[in-house]
Amino acid sequence: MTGIRSTATSFSDVAPKKVLVVDDSMVMRAWLRSVLSADPRLEVVAEASNAVEARDFLRTQKADVLTLDIEMPGMSGLEFLTRLMRARPMPVVMMSSLTAAGSDAAIQALSRGAIDCMVKPSKRFGEELTQDICERVYQAACTRPSQLQRRAKPEQPAQDVMQNMADNGVRRPCRRGAIVLIGASTGGVAALETVLPMLDPEGPPVAVVQHMPGNFLQSFSERLNRQLPQTVFLAQENKALQRGDIVLAPGNGQHTELKRINGSWFCRFTANEPVALHCPSVDVLFRSAEAEAKHVAAALLTGLGKDGAAGLLKLATAGATTFGQNEESCVVYGMPKAAKAIGAVQHELSLDRIGRAICESHSAKRRPATRVQRART
Repeated sequence: MTGIRSTATSFSDVAPKKVLVVDDSMVMRAWLRSVLSADPRLEVVAEASNAVEARDFLRTQKADVLTLDIEMPGMSGLEFLTRLMRARPMPVVMMSSLTAAGSDAAIQALSRGAIDCMVKPSKRFGEELTQDICERVYQAACTRPSQLQRRAKPEQPAQDVMQNMADNGVRRPCRRGAIVLIGASTGGVAALETVLPMLDPEGPPVAVVQHMPGNFLQSFSERLNRQLPQTVFLAQENKALQRGDIVLAPGNGQHTELKRINGSWFCRFTANEPVALHCPSVDVLFRSAEAEAKHVAAALLTGLGKDGAAGLLKLATAGATTFGQNEESCVVYGMPKAAKAIGAVQHELSLDRIGRAICESHSAKRRPATRVQRART
């Protein structure tokens, strides 16, 4: 028998976050309930087998976060997410397959307001991965309503952003040999879709590490390439980067590094040894550019954990200009917070100001980097 079944447990002294599991598979619902309920910070209060049941539950009861299957009969998870974010923005973690269609839908979901997207397991996960799932669902549940309201607003077209920059005199000739490095994780799809359109289409090449599975990255790069005037593609071994290129580190089980030869930047891949928590790693990308730091502007955006913090510090110490997304505009204030804590962030800015600031940092008349400063929001 399908339908919503209450699975609430008793509260501890600190009330756990309430989770609604939405999936048409009884097996998947049972597995998620088992994994999430093992974490004392989370309480699976109900299950729904389809979008209609989830809608009916939310009309009368409260959940702090949803896990939502993308591929469901009737109203798809993507359609339900779109309606939900218009009517009642709330934290949603999508569950997706690694098929091409599933990956494309996952990127659409992240762009439309989902906090995170996890791959549906095809076999039993180890303890480390189940802990990761719990952490990501918990962090999504902790997202502030103000952040969700901002993410639910219609996006400003890239051409409009660029026109505003031109009107305000932001676009200036960039310095020879300059490059932009960006790291992001949870909440990064929407963050990058805010920052990248504000960069000069004829400006320095941009290298990005975004934590997500390889199939998702392929779909994301194709989406960005359709949306932006820049050329967006997955990094390729020993390919020279040109002005206006945006490269995403691929999820190919290797790290992406950069090397500058005769004024041009090239990508190269290195083995994940010793095994890093994230592959590709933001730290690895940042550290690879340390010798040429005076040509680098690097930014660390929203994300869980601390990947990129140590690498950003090395760049800042060596002469790069460094940016961190501020807490108020982050979905998860983890990676930028870790970088700020060790003194790696020279400029802490809201998301809608970082792209413009990167452009200014790479102008021909570059102003010297300053110590950490908190922008007014």
